[in-house]
Amino acid sequence: MKPLMFVLGMVLLASFFATPSMAQTREELERNKQSIEEEIRLTNQLLRETQRSSEVNLNQLVMLNTQINRREQLLGTIQNEIRLINRRIASLTRSLEELERDLEELKASYAKMIQLAARNRDAYQRLMFIFSSTDFNQAYLRMRYLQQYSRHRREQADRIQATQIEIDEQIAALEQERNTQQVLLTRQRQEVLDLAKEKASQEQTVSRLRTREQQLMQQLREQERAARELQDAIQRVIAEERRRAQEAARAEGRVTTDMFALTPEQQLLSDNFAGNRGKLPWPLERGVITGHFGEQPHPVLPGIKISNNGIDISTAEGAKARAIFEGTVSRVISVPGGFYAVIIRHGEYLSVYSNLSEVFVSNGQSVDIREELGIVGTNRREAKTYLHLEIWKGNDKMNPATWIARQQ
Repeated sequence: MKPLMFVLGMVLLASFFATPSMAQTREELERNKQSIEEEIRLTNQLLRETQRSSEVNLNQLVMLNTQINRREQLLGTIQNEIRLINRRIASLTRSLEELERDLEELKASYAKMIQLAARNRDAYQRLMFIFSSTDFNQAYLRMRYLQQYSRHRREQADRIQATQIEIDEQIAALEQERNTQQVLLTRQRQEVLDLAKEKASQEQTVSRLRTREQQLMQQLREQERAARELQDAIQRVIAEERRRAQEAARAEGRVTTDMFALTPEQQLLSDNFAGNRGKLPWPLERGVITGHFGEQPHPVLPGIKISNNGIDISTAEGAKARAIFEGTVSRVISVPGGFYAVIIRHGEYLSVYSNLSEVFVSNGQSVDIREELGIVGTNRREAKTYLHLEIWKGNDKMNPATWIARQQ
């Protein structure tokens, strides 16, 4: 019960301090929740595939960590939705109380009108009220008063009816909000339970993996060697592209001051690529980012850092990699493990798609945005299928996660 109590405590603490952004509407929160739920479904699918392996492996832990992160994001989104609903319920309740007070006042005023009208319902009495006037002006004013009083009584009856309708609508809206609130609270409780189970599984997996530190260190060294070989290949491509671009520029009499000595068409392509930062399509139809850009602590080995020049996107076996933007294939190269990498040039930018078991394109080929490049490779031992994506601007590595669009 300890993991569950800890998670419950953390959720309650987060709900106390966190407040939803004023810019976030119910619709935005719902879209965000649906996006996270889709990622959780896919991660669950991939996690089940890794668990088919006869022994625990690092990929299982990576998928568990990813799932826990998404689950915590989902809980935060549900908390924000519940807070917005609570505010809506409080607002509706205050409005309903005001309407009910208004209705009571309208009914009391209308009752007095009815009593007065009952005393003066006789036509003779109304005529005597008019004819007893001291002069014509007073008679006219009394006649106008009776007309206005009668009209006001009808208007009061209409207002009572309209207020009652509005109260009924508010009650229905309040009931709907409370039903939605209960659904979300039930979902929240289930997510807390699922999160507690995943954290317990995470602890068990870490404990089992720590008995295999030597194997993990060997695996890490292999990954670092593969990353160095890929980076060396990219640097060679950059140098070759620069040399060819400089030669072409000199032959055409163009200025060769920039990195690639871009032609006007290449400059336009480069500008378009840069202008779509944060909006580029994903290199896979479906996927979950499980390896992040830059340096992070190793998930098992204490004090060990791992460095990533791009991002790793886990996906289902047989998935196809797609170009994130139009461009030209600079190189198709072999990478360790019997797989391939495709390097596409977009003006002064390069996008790199690594860990492909099969390639559909060739050197010098023009590709369109979302064009299929090849089949993503699978590590059978760990049941791991992932695409490694890098983006370079000249010799500078960029974080691909800030360039591709958020999955919807």
